[in-house]
Amino acid sequence: MSEERPTPGTAQEDAAGEAPRAAAADAWATACAEDLAAEKARRRSEYGPPPGSAAEELRKLVDTVADRLSSMRSPLFGAIAGPAAQEMVRQAVQQAKAAVEPVIERNPDVFDHLAAAGGELLAAYRSAVQAQERRWTGRADGPAGPPRTDGPADPRDRRDPGEGTGPGQRIDLD
Repeated sequence: MSEERPTPGTAQEDAAGEAPRAAAADAWATACAEDLAAEKARRRSEYGPPPGSAAEELRKLVDTVADRLSSMRSPLFGAIAGPAAQEMVRQAVQQAKAAVEPVIERNPDVFDHLAAAGGELLAAYRSAVQAQERRWTGRADGPAGPPRTDGPADPRDRRDPGEGTGPGQRIDLD
């Protein structure tokens, strides 16, 4: 046969050939890691810190609401009841934080799932509303079905057939 197999070299030659490849692979991985770190730093400087998990965001919300409630001074309580009412609000806020914090600590992934489910529910609601709106307006540019047949006989007449029957108006949900 005309094909010849290369003769295997000594073990030292094979080991010497592997060392530059390993060094090149390591250099490539190091360069990629440096590029990724630089890109993350650039994005943080341009867009600010990335949002945390849903549990971290809930913790921030609870802290912000607690701070606002604690710092709020109500004129309804008057000068006499003001300090006592302020102390009651502060205690209620601390109790609420004490109740929420352990739940967040034990179940941080639950809040991520709840946030994802909320997004999916919003998308489903938006889809349902858009489909219903297409049916109401008689547009045929969507999956709602064929255009209405109870419209005007003259295609140049673009008036709404229900015009003048009530005080309806279009509501934009987006």
